[in-house]
Amino acid sequence: MTRQATFRSELCSMAQERRGAAAVEFAIIAPVLALLLLGAFDTAHTLYMRGVLQGVVQKTARDSALESATSSDPVAAAALQDTIDDKVRAQVHALASNAAITITRRYYRTFSDAAAAQAEKYTDTNKDGTCDAGEPYEDANHNLRWDADGADDGQGGAKDRTLYTVAVSYPRLFPLNGLIGGSNVTRLTAQTVLQNQPYTDQGSYSSTLIPQNCP
Repeated sequence: MTRQATFRSELCSMAQERRGAAAVEFAIIAPVLALLLLGAFDTAHTLYMRGVLQGVVQKTARDSALESATSSDPVAAAALQDTIDDKVRAQVHALASNAAITITRRYYRTFSDAAAAQAEKYTDTNKDGTCDAGEPYEDANHNLRWDADGADDGQGGAKDRTLYTVAVSYPRLFPLNGLIGGSNVTRLTAQTVLQNQPYTDQGSYSSTLIPQNCP
């Protein structure tokens, strides 16, 4: 074999080795890149869902604050609130068809009460951090139960401040979190506080605090 032929053979051998090394490197790197891309897509979808959810909540909460949604007719008010909530569900399901959606309304007398969200005062005799086992408490909002956030259920009435909350949970697009011991369920919450329209005088509570006992 001539020197030139030997040289060509060595070049071919080196090229084959490089191609083989590149194939091995790609086989190692490709799964990592794929996981990074899937993770990026999942994160982007979550961020998009969070933005859409907050926008939907802001819009529907404004609709809920209208006089027609807080009228003195409880049947009409409940029907309209259900219609508003259905709009939220429809828009969320358009992005995550298998999402579980929980919608709650809690109302306060003032914005400062809503911001503080303080529990009604009670005597924690068993030191477990909640009102139970017959412990006495002050029923400040006169609804005959202890409220950990100081609010009452529902939309409230004229001039009340309503905390509108939508909690959404759905399986992740790509269940990668399970590989690292995390949850494969995405959970998002959006909230807003708005004042009901002043279509009449705001209701008032008696200044007398009624002592009650937790169950």
